[in-house]
Amino acid sequence: MKLYIDPGTGSMLFTILIGVIGAAVYSLRMLFIKLKYRMSGGKVEIANKSIPYVIFSDNKRYWSIFEPICREMNKRGKEILYITASPDDPALSCQYENVKAECIENENKLFTRLNFLNADIVLSTTPGLDVYQWKRSKEVKYYVHIPHAANDITLYRMFGIDYYDAVLLSGDYQIEDIRALEKIRKLPQKELLKVGIPYMDEMAKRFAENSDVSEHPRTVLLAPSWGQSAIFGVYGSKIIDVLLKTGYHIIIRPHPQSFTSETELMDKLMNEYPENAQLEWNRDNDNFEVLKRADILISDFSGVTFDFSLVYNKPIIYTDPKIDVSVYDAWWLDKPLWTASALPRIGKELTEENMENLKELIVTCLEESEYAQKRADVKAETWAYPGESASRVADYLVNKFDELNKESKEGEK
Repeated sequence: MKLYIDPGTGSMLFTILIGVIGAAVYSLRMLFIKLKYRMSGGKVEIANKSIPYVIFSDNKRYWSIFEPICREMNKRGKEILYITASPDDPALSCQYENVKAECIENENKLFTRLNFLNADIVLSTTPGLDVYQWKRSKEVKYYVHIPHAANDITLYRMFGIDYYDAVLLSGDYQIEDIRALEKIRKLPQKELLKVGIPYMDEMAKRFAENSDVSEHPRTVLLAPSWGQSAIFGVYGSKIIDVLLKTGYHIIIRPHPQSFTSETELMDKLMNEYPENAQLEWNRDNDNFEVLKRADILISDFSGVTFDFSLVYNKPIIYTDPKIDVSVYDAWWLDKPLWTASALPRIGKELTEENMENLKELIVTCLEESEYAQKRADVKAETWAYPGESASRVADYLVNKFDELNKESKEGEK
């Protein structure tokens, strides 16, 4: 008879095993250090082998967030270990002298490496620290989180950032929501700092330097998120049919996760709607060119809505899929999502009732000027310090490193 262990139990057993091994390794290391110290008569300093700065990225698409930070830290001569789970992560081929990248594709090996890490500061955009398999290492002094989108920080799965020491944000509403969650859950206050959004700064810089678009037919970009609450989950292929009826050029750019979690759906749609003169499917790793080419974006709760609207200063059409927040941190707060208040200010809502009039909706959004000032208002709320974020993040990391090591030295004395 074969022994079956369900995934949940397997994850729990792995966590227990890591905890036991971690405690044993830590105890043996401390014993070795004490013996070495006593045998030397207490006269030699024990070298600190801690890695100063570690960046952990669970996917190659987050290089756009970390690359500006790596570049800024490299300019300052600060050494960074960049750990990625993607074998084709651009970080692995970056030419920054002070950035060393390593890939650990195997999940168990990856978490083992992270859970026993010896570092001063770990920076990551990955939620779930100390909730699932990724545990806080006893030998990491400080964990810092940076979001990967310009929207609600409460749209992580529950407890996603509870056990970070600090969170680097881009808007006051995010700070208010984290403080509210900490109060409800009786958590110690994290260090919260507004620094801006590195990848949007880079995108804006690129657009300022290369904003020319060749003459083209009116182009609509459909860029949904993934899951049952996203556009394809709610409307299926109907929205593609309606878009094709407009006669406009249509680009469909599904969320990268759709090709992993919704493979059957993606295969079905791409077979039913093959590329032709009017329709193209886009899977570019870098979305800069496709966002630049599009005249208008149709999306749902995806963060790309804010990239398109606030960086390229173009209108959007959004769907309201009635997000089920029961699995997200937002469930704990008795208030509407900030995203829900922002979307009506930067575009028009697409519903089941007005979908057949989608062409008229597109024309209205493109020709009316009412959204220009409202986009500026939304930008001011969610994009602090445009153009300064990488420098501000580097300032924070360097200052925090100095602060942590000053405390360590005083503790040793």
